[in-house]
Amino acid sequence: MTENKSNDPANDSSRRTFLKYMTMLGAAAVSVGVLRGALQNIAPAISGITGGFPTMQLVDSSGNPIKTTSLVVNNPQIVTFNYPLQSDPSFLLRLGDSSNNDKVINPVSVPASPGFPAFTSPGGTGPYKSVVASSAICQHLGCKPPAIRFHPPSASSYPGKIHCGCHGSTYDPYNGFSIITGPTVHPLPNITLNWDSTSDTYSVTGMLGPTIYGQPSDLSGGTPFPSGTTKTTVTSEVP
Repeated sequence: MTENKSNDPANDSSRRTFLKYMTMLGAAAVSVGVLRGALQNIAPAISGITGGFPTMQLVDSSGNPIKTTSLVVNNPQIVTFNYPLQSDPSFLLRLGDSSNNDKVINPVSVPASPGFPAFTSPGGTGPYKSVVASSAICQHLGCKPPAIRFHPPSASSYPGKIHCGCHGSTYDPYNGFSIITGPTVHPLPNITLNWDSTSDTYSVTGMLGPTIYGQPSDLSGGTPFPSGTTKTTVTSEVP
């Protein structure tokens, strides 16, 4: 006579234990997936000064190299160029004091924020070490100029700051484009500049800080420059 194991208490207990184990394992897998997704959302990739960033000369709309005399100290207009992708607007600033005298911008440690460590900003370049650059895309929700712009030190509102009118985020270009007020939790990605003292010309060479807002990396997620492009055009507009 064949033994019927379906009613065996020991067998039922083993089956319940197995099902309980599988249920716990499935729940753990879901939790890990959720945690991984959350970490990816709050931990943007870190930009590096190397790693494929193109070197591009800054030129005006006629193709002539930008020189120090081309740049106005504390220019109230919005001065931008595209880098490292064709769809990425970036600020170009020649910073000064409240009397519009060039101000030396020293490298500083930009505080750590959620998802990435502190980093040292490149500081100013040019004959007065006053020329700096950064991403012009707000790190909160991606607003672009003219919603986000630089306010000269003589301005009645946000003097000497980069302010985004979309939701109020404010950055300090004199100190590595660090955060002054939220809701942003990330500083603006800094752009490294090279100044050729012989020709008084400027080139962009890389980036430091968090990845540009909304992109999987600084070199992907937007429109690339055509192959072989070695120049990027600086433009200005009245805010």
